[in-house]
Amino acid sequence: MADEYTRAAVGAAVAVARRYGLPADAPEVLHERSNVLVRLGPVVARVPATTRLARPDPAAWLARDVALSAHLTERDVLVVSPTTDPPAGPHFAQGLPVTLWHYVRADPDRRCSPAELMESLGRVHAALRDYPGDLPERGPLAELHRILDRHGATMDGAAPRLRAEADRIAAAMPVAPAQALHGDAHPSNVMVTSAGPCWLDFEDTWRGPLAWDLATFAKETGRDALAAYPGEVDEAAFAPCLELRRLFEIPWRYVIARRFPHRLPEARAALARYFA
Repeated sequence: MADEYTRAAVGAAVAVARRYGLPADAPEVLHERSNVLVRLGPVVARVPATTRLARPDPAAWLARDVALSAHLTERDVLVVSPTTDPPAGPHFAQGLPVTLWHYVRADPDRRCSPAELMESLGRVHAALRDYPGDLPERGPLAELHRILDRHGATMDGAAPRLRAEADRIAAAMPVAPAQALHGDAHPSNVMVTSAGPCWLDFEDTWRGPLAWDLATFAKETGRDALAAYPGEVDEAAFAPCLELRRLFEIPWRYVIARRFPHRLPEARAALARYFA
């Protein structure tokens, strides 16, 4: 049964759909974790869910997602593209921001290797180098501290240690060239379609070292995939970025457990692994 976050998201998505004359009588929930994705005929509405617990203004993240995805679409990079008619938003309904996207169907018969996905990430990076918009500069470090400020008391007394770890890793990050990033480039954020790998979910974008995206991907697939990346891997930046990614997941797991209490053991296990 859908929880209050999913029910609220569906209500907001349907309200926006009716506002713009989109099919609204049979909303289909495609995903209901960090964001709720609601299919409305040829359009998918994206509404914040778990992210509402971590971010004071989720609309700003959704707006960046739309802006970067539009930028990449204009450069013929295969991404899930925001709608233009009706406009992608963010729109607001029932107190929630909603963005609108073209529905993209995954190809269940097609497979892409980690190397192919890494090559496609390189194309994303190349097209983002001239992105002109304003983006956050500290990305995951700022979010980590924000989550600790809001939810640190729920983290089994570990908040001071997590904060100290974040500061230690930040000090180890070398000064490296920065550019617009995907921000959360793990394999779950790329669909395999009949046309090839199609990236989505750019809301965690920030202006930082490419090593952050590479470390995020490699954490899930292993380092072998990095050999296919069409560019150099900055080893001095990669190691602290990989460490930051591992740390970053711990407070986020505790946030997830605020919405899904049965997942609290996962957060505690991740905390224990990190400090083992």
